[in-house]
Amino acid sequence: MKGTLVRRRVLAGIAVAALALAACGDGDDDTGTGGTEGSEFSSLSGSLKATGATFPAAYYQEVITAFKDEAPNLTITYNGTGSGTGKKDFGANLNDFAGTDSLVKDTDGPTAGSFLYVPTVAAPITVSYNLSGVDKLQLSAETLAKIFQRTIKTWDDPAIKADNPDAKLPAGKNITVVHRSDGSGTTSNFTKYLDSAAKGVWTLASGDTVKWPADTQGGEKNTGVATLIKNGDGAIGYVDYSDAKASGLKFAAIKNKDGKFVEASVKGAQAALAGAEVKDDLSYNPLNAAGADTYPITSPTFLLVRTKYDDAKKKEAVIGFVTYLLGDGQKLAEEVGFAPLPDALKTKALAQLDKVS
Repeated sequence: MKGTLVRRRVLAGIAVAALALAACGDGDDDTGTGGTEGSEFSSLSGSLKATGATFPAAYYQEVITAFKDEAPNLTITYNGTGSGTGKKDFGANLNDFAGTDSLVKDTDGPTAGSFLYVPTVAAPITVSYNLSGVDKLQLSAETLAKIFQRTIKTWDDPAIKADNPDAKLPAGKNITVVHRSDGSGTTSNFTKYLDSAAKGVWTLASGDTVKWPADTQGGEKNTGVATLIKNGDGAIGYVDYSDAKASGLKFAAIKNKDGKFVEASVKGAQAALAGAEVKDDLSYNPLNAAGADTYPITSPTFLLVRTKYDDAKKKEAVIGFVTYLLGDGQKLAEEVGFAPLPDALKTKALAQLDKVS
């Protein structure tokens, strides 16, 4: 089958990563981002609709744009609605594939056995802030937990001072906590991190939605949270790395498991990926990973693809796009602030597509 043939070629490219794909054979093997009439994807046509996580949306848009050169007759739309909505849409057959940063629960919509997890990239969740006169900030997990559950309410709290002995923190300045107002995988991973790293301190549990204290502010999608932080002196919130950078936000260095304060970066996310345990269904958790260079709030993200597509044309289109994303599409990740998958995980992710019928 064509999809299997393409995946074999991508797998071969991973196995011999030192060789350029363009030099691996004749024109039929060309799956480069430049696009040629010999592209293995050029026969794909029709349209695909996807909804879901806003966290990887910038990366997916980059890949979709590049893939258009390879499959000019195929139209793909990805609408960043939030992981919760993406999963519900998937369960209601309102999309062809979905993006999610969090795993599927029984109440999310998709039924067990109807989907496969396909890891795509990973990236830091920043703790972004707006505090006049403070350009560098460091926070431990325990201090962060107390800030977000409103145990700590001012910027000159002793716990923040202890984390920042050299900073000039404003006296009596109130902290405004900003969070997601929609069901969000970013919220799920941020609160999972606090639940793990600040165990015994964090009391708000974890999930796509959390019952935040009444004196906090909610923003829709990562961009909404970023806007509220940018417009509010004294504000702090959690925002994906790509949107935080695009919004010009400052973000705190977070104390990792090895006791080092590490700023959000692609390098820090890659360090977290290196030690993550991958389960049989390809779910994995790089949060609070060990390692001196690890950024501790590193989020995975996945595509949900169906185990069975009734429309053969859509099936081949989904397989083709995801194959490209896991091949040449990985080269685009760092440009927009994401960590590409390690080769071993890419190989396993490609093998998931052989299970689609």
